[in-house]
Amino acid sequence: MFEGKRVVAGEAILSGVTTINRSGAETKDADQTEATLESLIRQHSRLVYRIAYAVLRRHHDAEDATQETFLRVLRYSSKLAAVDDPKTWLARIAWRVAVDRSRHLKSKGEIPLEDPEQPQVEIADSGVPADDSVHGAQIARTVEKMIAALPAKLREPLILSTIEEMSPKEVAVTLRINEAAVRSRVFRARQILKEKLCQTLNRK
Repeated sequence: MFEGKRVVAGEAILSGVTTINRSGAETKDADQTEATLESLIRQHSRLVYRIAYAVLRRHHDAEDATQETFLRVLRYSSKLAAVDDPKTWLARIAWRVAVDRSRHLKSKGEIPLEDPEQPQVEIADSGVPADDSVHGAQIARTVEKMIAALPAKLREPLILSTIEEMSPKEVAVTLRINEAAVRSRVFRARQILKEKLCQTLNRK
């Protein structure tokens, strides 16, 4: 349901890139910038959206943050040629935008507990007994809530490294901490989740 929404903001920026570049002199540099931006947006729209959602926990806020991220990329397009790792550079911008927006929402008293737009878990017919499928979905939702409840300094590297599959180096650059801290915090976060999940399952 929300797969299409994840790239809407990026697609909107694409049309803006074309309009902005073609309204001036048609040059090879402008064409190259447009091509680079288009490639960046098409490749990493999903990454930017998921980073934003990991911080903001609401789809419409994540979409707004995704659009703001690519607007900033457009604003700094002249620096693209000097960027060694576009993915990490973009992830860092996305994270900063999402964190800033989260702080702004908290200052206004808008602190979402759960996304009311969160789609219901669909149980696929894979031959697994219905009770087992429902139980698995419940565990997944429980783990998601546990992750959301982790302290920010543990939650952030866990989300980026585990959910977004970023390397410790990429996470370190994005969060501006060292790689050793990334590994230590991810390990600690996993320990906490494992302990809490065991406790939850043992109570049932």
